[in-house]
Amino acid sequence: MTQAENILFVIVLTGYALLMGLNFAFLALKKEKLASIALILQTAVLALHTVMLVLRGIAAGRLPMTNQYEFASCFAWALCLTSLIFIRKYRFPVLGAFAAPVILLMIGYAAMQSREIHELMPALRSNWLAFHVSTAIISYGSFGVSFVLGLLELARGRMKKDGFLDQHMPAPEKLDLIAYRSVSLGMLFLTMTMLTGAIWAEQAWGSYWSWDPKETWSLVTWIVYAVYLHLRLRRNWRGRAAAIFAVVGFICVIFTYIGVNTFLPGIHSYA
Repeated sequence: MTQAENILFVIVLTGYALLMGLNFAFLALKKEKLASIALILQTAVLALHTVMLVLRGIAAGRLPMTNQYEFASCFAWALCLTSLIFIRKYRFPVLGAFAAPVILLMIGYAAMQSREIHELMPALRSNWLAFHVSTAIISYGSFGVSFVLGLLELARGRMKKDGFLDQHMPAPEKLDLIAYRSVSLGMLFLTMTMLTGAIWAEQAWGSYWSWDPKETWSLVTWIVYAVYLHLRLRRNWRGRAAAIFAVVGFICVIFTYIGVNTFLPGIHSYA
């Protein structure tokens, strides 16, 4: 089972690299056929990635989301799924060209982690694991899409007038609306992540909140996105200003996931 998972991991990693190449070729050569092939490839790689995670779960005898390798792989999976949904829903192939490098970087980070299967720590042996971590994965995937959309918005002002790009990108108002929806989805699931984490923490450690570095940076991330939503709804912030918030928010997400574990060890250091 583990050998099959390792083989699939190499195939998935290669698939994401090819996906990025196809999307870049679509932009460079301006051939719509390449976008269609990229969409099919992304769907196929997502399916293989799902099978890989299922095999990992069977081999480990638990949900495959309890260490750096597993969470990074699930993070990449969520980015792939969320971006695919937005590409299909809004017929937005340019999103794939910006999302593919982020997905590849995340699965590349997973490749650098240990893939050994270990027994769960006592604190992780809880039914809350599935709710807490799965909502975090979905929220991170949604925020990843909003980050990509923010980069697109910031890059759009520097792009030369190009009928091909205009044809395959939504109008600025629509782009802003898509980013708003992705942030809203991410906020919903991040809120659920923090609530389930607090309940779980009380059961495991006897306290709903302990100002652990990961808890603190999750709160910082939540506040950044809450400010984004407040300014958009109350002050009608759009365009470049909103895009900067989306980018800053995702930087907080990455620091919460990777930076805290690297520089600020705490009771969440295993995750």
